[in-house]
Amino acid sequence: MRLLGMMLVAALGLTAVPVSQVQAQSDGPLRIEITEGVIEPLPFALPIFEAETGDASGLAAQISQVVSADLSGTGLFREIPANAFISNISSFAAPVQYADWKAINAQALITGAVAVQGGQLNVKFRLYDVFSGAEMGSGLQFTGTTDGWRRMAHKVADAVYSRITGEGGYFDSRVVYVSETGGKDARQKRLAIMDYDGANVQYLTDSSAIVLAPRFSPNGDRVLYTSYETGFPRIYVLNVGSVQRRELESQDGTMSFAPRFAPDGQNIVFSLSQGGNTDIWAMNIAGGRATRLTSTPSIETAPSFSPDGSQIVFESDRSGSQQLYIMPAGGGEARRISFGPGRYGTPVWSPRGDLIAFTKQNSGRFHIGVMRTDGSEERLLTASFLDEGPTWAPNGRVIMFTRETQGEGGRSSLYSVDISGRNLRPVSTPDGGSDPSWSPLQN
Repeated sequence: MRLLGMMLVAALGLTAVPVSQVQAQSDGPLRIEITEGVIEPLPFALPIFEAETGDASGLAAQISQVVSADLSGTGLFREIPANAFISNISSFAAPVQYADWKAINAQALITGAVAVQGGQLNVKFRLYDVFSGAEMGSGLQFTGTTDGWRRMAHKVADAVYSRITGEGGYFDSRVVYVSETGGKDARQKRLAIMDYDGANVQYLTDSSAIVLAPRFSPNGDRVLYTSYETGFPRIYVLNVGSVQRRELESQDGTMSFAPRFAPDGQNIVFSLSQGGNTDIWAMNIAGGRATRLTSTPSIETAPSFSPDGSQIVFESDRSGSQQLYIMPAGGGEARRISFGPGRYGTPVWSPRGDLIAFTKQNSGRFHIGVMRTDGSEERLLTASFLDEGPTWAPNGRVIMFTRETQGEGGRSSLYSVDISGRNLRPVSTPDGGSDPSWSPLQN
């Protein structure tokens, strides 16, 4: 549930420096660099946050659990079980007995406190480098409504993650996706939105019409998607807060699909099929005439902007097979960037601007992969009967995608994987799921 009126009360010392390995040294700060190799997860201790008011104990335990799950779920951190603790945290203000935590090989210690007053929730925490015997930065405190306790937990985990890795967090974010029920021959689809970890699922549309490819706006307030409710694919824009939607203007006798926002949130690109030809078009979402960006006798679709809005990556079969190309945002000459064996599709530019994620089909297997924007350093992260449709976490570190199992009873599910290819994990949803789109961090 969206937390209204959350305030950052204090924010100090949120800096960390990535280095070449996991370190815990007495002469330097605790640091992690996330590399392509497999690293030993950093052990951390997280005593249940202190309940500073009588009615806060339940929330304190729940918040502690979510913080732990967020960090452990990255594959970069390992929680030390509470039954291994030599001492506990008696008070948020009490001095830390570093020797006791060092004795159980904890490298990081997270302490916190929770208070509830008149429906308002206050959460504060501190992060300690056990081996250097020092606090990492200054404590943070968040205030909001009790309904937003999960968001506060995600914010705590984001801050811990950022301080230790030097990278932005991604836990306080949401994912819009297509919720699927029924068999393959009669599948019902509707748009749904959830927290990044599968909690707080809400449905945005009913299942009366097929919906495809939802895509978040740059600030997460709107979603573009394709619907077949008129019998032909048409693009709609939906306001996430009000769940109000409208159909975007389209040309008679055409099919429009695969929309995506530009970084300015005002313009979009999409595919338009007319007379047997499919090209990429652009238009202002507030109205106005659509502009054609490609004009070739081939299928060109799945456009995605670079973070600065200057370029578009897309898929095309102009070379005879499905490959990836990059062109200027206003159209013009395109350069091919995929040259490996097999077919490439559904490219998505990383929020960092350094990588492009894609779906690859080769030798009867599907893969999620990444490559540099010039096509170099291609790396396949997954392999299965059907993996497709990658979307990036806000920090450009994790990719979520659709995996479908084989056979008549095959089911689509959401999975995530680190860009190093480590930590492949299913994302829990009430029903089947496909076509995920990751939001930016919430405000």
